[in-house]
Amino acid sequence: MGLFNWFTQEVAIDLGTANTLIIHNDKVVVDEPSIVAFDRTTNKVIAIGRQAMQMEGKTHDNIRTVRPLKDGVIADFNAAEYMIRGMIKMINNGKGWFFPSLRMVICIPSGITEVEKRAVRDSAEIAGAKEVYLIHEPMAAAVGIGIDVEEPMGNMIIDIGGGTTEIAVIALSGIVCDQSIRVAGDNFDSDIVQYIRRQHNIMIGERTAEKIKIEVGAALPELQDPPPDFAVQGRDLMTGVPKQITVSYTEIAHCLDKSISKIEEAILKALEITPPELSADIYQTGIYLTGGGALLRGLDKRVQAKTKLPVHVAEDPLRAVVRGTGIALKNIGGYKFLMQ
Repeated sequence: MGLFNWFTQEVAIDLGTANTLIIHNDKVVVDEPSIVAFDRTTNKVIAIGRQAMQMEGKTHDNIRTVRPLKDGVIADFNAAEYMIRGMIKMINNGKGWFFPSLRMVICIPSGITEVEKRAVRDSAEIAGAKEVYLIHEPMAAAVGIGIDVEEPMGNMIIDIGGGTTEIAVIALSGIVCDQSIRVAGDNFDSDIVQYIRRQHNIMIGERTAEKIKIEVGAALPELQDPPPDFAVQGRDLMTGVPKQITVSYTEIAHCLDKSISKIEEAILKALEITPPELSADIYQTGIYLTGGGALLRGLDKRVQAKTKLPVHVAEDPLRAVVRGTGIALKNIGGYKFLMQ
């Protein structure tokens, strides 16, 4: 058994719709966009992660870029398997190091169906995992921000990722009540694309929309320290010629309003179904925001105004989930909420 352990590599994976992160030996070794580029004729993988991301929206007929995950679950099984395998190779910079057996902990959305769960497990096994453990994202996020999840104390976690927003109340190492909605970062991007098209008659791509969201994205039309206006280039729909405009954060705040309202509704719904004793705890501890969506300017203030509860944004919210998954990997025996 000791020899077997010596041959076992342990990795923790946060398989996200937008980004995939891998922890190995307590370090984040891979942090790449979840995207794969294929050659259409041979069906071989050309690029994975950042390289493939640079190709997105700029490919010719012979290359196709695929995002294997949609709404937090695997949509393209084949591409997902290639992506997991390629990213595991990146761990030791693609050196021909052999992995006799892999033990993986992968996090999944809490509103996932059995079939979707199986897809995650199967693609991990095909990519070379001997043991696969699954952990729910809100649980991993809670562990990652340093909450003691085993206490009989209620904590509310909101994880706004790329494909799903996970809202969960956690106590006694379990999820008491959760809401998982498919409104998150990707919806923000498509809202921005639609808005720029309607308002300014300019067509922009998904990548540009994401850049706008990062540079001037906001949840409130009035901010304390507003970001400077951002120059956007795209195709003018009237003339068909490339054109540049500037967008301000107030415009983006208005166009994201509908999607953020949906997230707020889900938060209120989750609070409604929380048992009263845990509601009392949440009044004291407040709400924790994690995930890339937590970086949206003014979102914490907006949720605070809506719920009248203290809202804390986790430090380095993008990596909270993968940090928690990494901690769970070390305590595989101790944590009861890991699913085999």
